Amino acid sequence: MNPSRKSVKPATDYSSSSLERRGKALFFSLPILSWALYDFANTIFSSNINTIFFPFYVNEVVGSNAVMNNIAQSFISYANAFASLLLVIFSPLFGAAIDRTGRKKAFILPFTLIAVFCTFMMGIVGGLDNSTVVSGLPLTFLIVVVLFVIAKFFFHSSLVFYDAMMPDLGNAKELPLISGFGIAVGYVGTLVGLTVYLFVGEEGNHEAFIPTAVLFLLFSIPLFLFTPEKKKENITNVSFLGGYKEIVHTLKEMRKHQAIFLFMVAYFFLNDAIATAIAMMAVYAKAIVNFSSSAFVLLYLVSTIASIIGSFLFGFITKKVGAKKAVLFVGYILVVALTLAVFAVETWMFWIAGSLFGVSLGSLWVTTRTLIIQLSPEEKRGQFFGLFAFSGKVSAIIGPVVYGSITLLFSEYGTIASRMALGSLLLFAIVGILIQRKVNQI
Repeated sequence: MNPSRKSVKPATDYSSSSLERRGKALFFSLPILSWALYDFANTIFSSNINTIFFPFYVNEVVGSNAVMNNIAQSFISYANAFASLLLVIFSPLFGAAIDRTGRKKAFILPFTLIAVFCTFMMGIVGGLDNSTVVSGLPLTFLIVVVLFVIAKFFFHSSLVFYDAMMPDLGNAKELPLISGFGIAVGYVGTLVGLTVYLFVGEEGNHEAFIPTAVLFLLFSIPLFLFTPEKKKENITNVSFLGGYKEIVHTLKEMRKHQAIFLFMVAYFFLNDAIATAIAMMAVYAKAIVNFSSSAFVLLYLVSTIASIIGSFLFGFITKKVGAKKAVLFVGYILVVALTLAVFAVETWMFWIAGSLFGVSLGSLWVTTRTLIIQLSPEEKRGQFFGLFAFSGKVSAIIGPVVYGSITLLFSEYGTIASRMALGSLLLFAIVGILIQRKVNQI
């Protein structure tokens, strides 16, 4: 029996009732809808910047042939890895801050504004004259990359606090449905974000950055205004080193929470595979099956629709079979998607792989956010969310570094290098499944 499962209790006034809300009473209550709209907002950033237009922009500036496409993939991989390195350094502090103060929105607001500002400036700088060259690369390009790293860091930092707000919104039975609803609404945001492409076309991908920043800000506002958070009665000042000491103490106690420890290791590998694959999908599709920008946007649209359906359904699947099994199901889908993408020789194979990537991406968040809540004691939930983010961010370093190093070292082999790089992610996914199978959950 897992004792940590017993400690999960209703977190706020919204969950104080013994009655389980259903349908509109749950999904369209103002606090939950406003919370879900932040998923809508940040997914616009995630899809437009991380997955589509920043990789397109890098490939537009750097990639000119098969070899340079591999170099572009390496550049994108290392930029993502560096942003994740910053997250590894700082994310343990965030979980400790939640447990000490109970405050989430106080961090989400400034982090979101910084991410929005840097995204906006990416569009401004990307449109400037690029005649000044540093180490063979346009100065404006290098500045855009730095702005991307900063924006991605603060974007992902805000998600630690955003995820930790979910227990404030419902009881244990409602959480899988709330999580699934949030993810589904988020991927509807992706559909809205893709409309930016209508104003970009095949060239000038930097033109997508400014409208993305505006949409990100606009749909974040309801969370700031209408979603409450549970207030902590005794507020303790958070010291910089104190946060790390608390995390170290939690790690020492991890032997008492074997299930959550194994789950975090499993999540490390699964998240490594899916996050890196999604980040590299645009340039990989171009390198392997010669997808144009417009074709990839259409593929991503199909993938997003699959994410909406999959994430919403996995809320019910998680409730039916339990979060542990649901995570395993997501892992199996991911393995099939990666296998198809690695060995794709026809465009239809990549269309199927893209759809399955969509299902696995949305469903991974639904299932893992629920499992982390079910496995963690309430009094340490913020810390475990911090460690959860820590596990994901470390994997977000390893995956891009491995992928980028393979494409860099074997760049002269053209598309074979890209297939080898994606194949490494398939191994990560298999390891994650094997570890997840050992997680015990009542």
